[in-house]
Amino acid sequence: MHSWNLDDMPDLSGTTAVVTGANSGIGAVTALTLARSGARTVLACRDHERGSRALDAVRRAAPGSDTRLVPLDLADLSSVADAAGRIAKETDGRLDLLVNNAGVMALPLLRTADGFEMQFGTNHLGHFALTHHLLPLLGTGGMSRVVTVSSLGHRIGRIDFDNLNAERAYDKWRAYMQSKLANLLFTAELQRRADAAGRPILSLAAHPGLSATELGQAGPRLAGRTWAAKLERLTRVYTQRPSAGALPVLYAATLPDALGGSYYGPRLLGETRGGPAPARTSTRAQDMDTARALWEESARLTGVSPDAF
Repeated sequence: MHSWNLDDMPDLSGTTAVVTGANSGIGAVTALTLARSGARTVLACRDHERGSRALDAVRRAAPGSDTRLVPLDLADLSSVADAAGRIAKETDGRLDLLVNNAGVMALPLLRTADGFEMQFGTNHLGHFALTHHLLPLLGTGGMSRVVTVSSLGHRIGRIDFDNLNAERAYDKWRAYMQSKLANLLFTAELQRRADAAGRPILSLAAHPGLSATELGQAGPRLAGRTWAAKLERLTRVYTQRPSAGALPVLYAATLPDALGGSYYGPRLLGETRGGPAPARTSTRAQDMDTARALWEESARLTGVSPDAF
């Protein structure tokens, strides 16, 4: 059987894509691959210096590509709104692909600019608000896609509506798993609402398996444990490269016959033999009552209209 890889990317000339967290890891590979495939590609990054370096790297590796940089801090809703406005200008009001990739993992208890627990606020609420602001751009030129990056860890995640903001208790791993489960519930509910409204939008999700990125180092650094951050780097010996971890994301972004609400991952944990494939979701990730309730609560917390369509 043919193994799907980066060489199987279709020609994306004439399309426009936005990738959050495109300055490193899976986001950087995703943005570069999209640019090489002909898409006008917007790198949405929190750190301007690192974002500028990533932009230069894409332009060097994909000469002649149309690449842009937009500042985006998902932990600040005002920044999210500003970024959406910038993206509307950079894309001429048309968006074919939004990759909700950026994220944080296993942080000590921190708050976003708006007072939310950092992992839930960044991984879920920031992307929820960004997608909401960009909805007017999606589907204007035909079928558009929103690909949200989740994690294998969603399988042990639970949505605790009584403690979404970590006001009663906090466990860094439970908070992370909750945010990754929220990503999948958001994916499903976005598709349900798009279908109900007759909007040409495919909402899909992907996970990278065990990939060697910088995601696991932020938590130890912020907690002052530099030794733990260095130890985390050693685990890269046992994990796949970001280029392999990005395959399921790019597969979801471009597979011609993808079905809305689908979830993709590596065929084998930590490997890519056989290419990406449909991934298994937990029972909780398939609970549409929870998905609807989370959408409504997320709209309330972020101050956007729950009836975006």
